[in-house]
Amino acid sequence: MDFHRPSHSITIGEQLVYTYAMKNFYKTRLWPDEKWRWIIPILLIALFLLTLIWLPWQAQRMEANERQEQLIADTLWVEQAIQFQIDRNDEMLRQIGADIMNMQLSPSTVLERFRNLLKNNHEIARLVWFDQQDLVVTSTSELAIHSKDAQIPHYTESGSIELDNKTRCFAPQAPKPGSRAAYPISCQIPLIKGNQHFGSIVITYQASGILEELVPWWFAQDNQISLIDSDDRVVATRASGGIGKNVYTHNRNLELPGITLTLRTNSNKREPTFLSNLLVLLVVLLSLGLIWSLIALWRDINRRLAAEGALRQQVTFRTAMENSLITGLRARDMQGRMTYVNPAFCKMVGYPAEQIIGRLPPMPYWAPEAIEEYQRRFTQLLAGSVPQDGFETIYQHASGERIPVLIYESPLIDETGHQTGWMSSILDISELKRAQDLTRQQEEKLHASARLATMGEIASMLAHELNQPLAAISSYTTGAINLLNAGTTDQGSLLTALDKVNAQAQRAGQIIRSVYEFVKKRAPSREPLDINELIQNTLPLIELQALSTHIQLQWMPLPGLPKVLADQVLIEQVLLNLTRNAIEAMQQTPPEQRFLRIQVSLDAAEQGLAVEVADRGHGIAPTVAERLFSPFFSTKSSGMGMGLNICRTAIEFHGGTLNHRPNPAGGSIFRFVLPLLPPDDKSGQDAASSHP
Repeated sequence: MDFHRPSHSITIGEQLVYTYAMKNFYKTRLWPDEKWRWIIPILLIALFLLTLIWLPWQAQRMEANERQEQLIADTLWVEQAIQFQIDRNDEMLRQIGADIMNMQLSPSTVLERFRNLLKNNHEIARLVWFDQQDLVVTSTSELAIHSKDAQIPHYTESGSIELDNKTRCFAPQAPKPGSRAAYPISCQIPLIKGNQHFGSIVITYQASGILEELVPWWFAQDNQISLIDSDDRVVATRASGGIGKNVYTHNRNLELPGITLTLRTNSNKREPTFLSNLLVLLVVLLSLGLIWSLIALWRDINRRLAAEGALRQQVTFRTAMENSLITGLRARDMQGRMTYVNPAFCKMVGYPAEQIIGRLPPMPYWAPEAIEEYQRRFTQLLAGSVPQDGFETIYQHASGERIPVLIYESPLIDETGHQTGWMSSILDISELKRAQDLTRQQEEKLHASARLATMGEIASMLAHELNQPLAAISSYTTGAINLLNAGTTDQGSLLTALDKVNAQAQRAGQIIRSVYEFVKKRAPSREPLDINELIQNTLPLIELQALSTHIQLQWMPLPGLPKVLADQVLIEQVLLNLTRNAIEAMQQTPPEQRFLRIQVSLDAAEQGLAVEVADRGHGIAPTVAERLFSPFFSTKSSGMGMGLNICRTAIEFHGGTLNHRPNPAGGSIFRFVLPLLPPDDKSGQDAASSHP
C-alpha cells in the first residue's frame, strides 16, 4: 500500500484505511496534520445527509403549516360567509319590515315576499310575522300558526322584549334528544318606527341547515364542520368527506346577537407523508406542468388575440355601418328608458346622445301638439301592443322645425331569447311628403288641363246648343214686341211668350253653369253625394258630346241608393272622360246601333256603388288592354294618353277601383266602384275641407 498517495484522490474507504495506517505508523508525528483530511469529508457527508433529511422534513412541516394556515383562512372565510348571509337576510327582512310599517303591506303580500326569500335562501327554515300583541299574522309554515314554537320567547333579563331596533337571536337550552338537526336558531327583528311598536319578524334557521347551505361543498368535502354551543355541546355536524382526523383543527366564534356559537373545523387530511424523492418529483412535475402551462397559455393567448381582433373588426364594422345609416335607430328597455341612439337619430332630432340616453318620456323632441298621441303610443308600447306596419308622426327638431317621420317598432330580443326592450327604426319622410305634395299639385294641374281639354272639344257643340235657346229667345221677344206694338190685349199670348223666353234663358244658364262648375280650378274636397243626382246634373254636358254623332243616351238610375263620400268635380270629370271615349269609339258604328248606356248598381262584393259606362264601339284589343291605364299611352293620333290614367287616379283617391271588360253586345264596358258612406259616418262634414 502506498502510504504517500495524495489524500485528495482517494475514496472514503481508502481514506479510512489511510487514517488507520497513519495511526499505527505515524501516530505521534502525523495526527495533528492529517486529522482535518477525514473530518471535513465526514462533516460534508453528514451535512449532505442532514440536508436530505431536513429538506423533506422541512417541506413536510411547511406543508403542515400551510394546511393549518389554509384551514384557518378557509374557516375564517366560511365564518364570514355565514355571518354575511345572516346579516343579509336580516337586512332583507328589515326592508320588508320597513315596507310593512310604511306601506301597510297585506299579510298575503308579506307571505309572498317571505316565500320568495325562502326560495332563494334554503338555510332559512321558517319566517313568521307577529303583530303588536305577539300574535302570528302570517307564517311560511302553516303549522307555526298554532304551534308553541311560533310564540316569541322572552329572552331579556327583565322577562320582556326591549323596545329597540336591535336584532336578537335565541336558541333552545339544549338540543332535542336524538336529533341534532332539530336545533333551531331564531332571530327576532323588531318592527319599530319612532316610539311605536308594530310587531316583529322572526327568522328561524336550523343549525344543520346553516352548515348544509352556507358551507361550500369543497370545504365540507375536506373538513368536518360542527357547530358547538356555549356548553360545548355539538348541535350540528356536516362531514361530507368523512370524519376529521384531528390533525388540523380550528375553532372560530360565530357571533349572533344574543347567542354565541363556535364553528369548529376538523380536517380529514392526514399528516403529509415523508418521501425522500418528493422534492425531485415535485420539481419534475412542476417543470412539466410549467411547460404545458406555457404551451397552453401561448395557444390561449393566440386564440384570444384572434378572437379580440375579430371582435374588434366586427365592432368597427358595425359602428361604421350604424354611423353610415340614414335611418334613425333607438333602443328602449322594458320601462321605456332610452338605452341607445345612433348618430342618424341624433342628427334627425338635433340633440346629442348624452341628452337622450337614460331618459324616460316625455322626450325633448316631442312636439307639444302631439303629446297626447305620444303618451298613448308609449302606453301601448309598454303593454306590448306594437303596430307591425309602422305609423307616421311628427318630431320637433332642436331648432323648432317639425319633422314628419315613419316609425317601425319591434321587440328587442337578447341572445337567450328573452325580450329586453324595444328597437325602433325612424325614417325622415320630409322629402317623401314634399314629393307627394308636388305629385298632388301635378295631378291637380293634369285634372285641370284635362277638364280644359274636354271643354275645348265641347266648345263648338256648346256654341251650337246655346244658339238654339238664344234664337228662341229672340223669336219670342220679337213676337212679344209685335203684340205690344199692335196694341193687343191678349195677355195670355203675351205671358206664354214671356214664359218660353224665361224657360229658354234658364236652359242656357244651366248649360253655362255646368260648364263653369266643371272647368273652374279648386282644391279637391269630398262630401256626401247622391250618385243619381250627380249623374243627372252631368247629363247636359254628356248630351252635348253625343249630339253631333247622333248617339242615343240610355240613363238607368237606381232609386234609394245610399250616398258616397266623393268629390263632385272629379267624378264628373271621370264620367265625361269615359263617355267621351265611348262616343269616339262608336264613330264607325252604324247609326241605329249607337247606344251609350250609363247604369248604377250596388256592388255587394266590394261594398260600394258601381257605375257602368257601356258603348257599342270597336272594343279594346288584348295587346292594348295591358297598357290601357298607363300614362302617355294612347291609340289616338292626337291624344295625350293621360285620360284613363287620370280617371283611375281619381277613383283610387276615393278608395275605389276602375276596370273594364268586353261588352257582350259589342264594344266595351268601363266600370268604377265608390265605397259607401256608412249611415253613422259623420266625417262628411270634416272631409269637405280635406285634401288628398
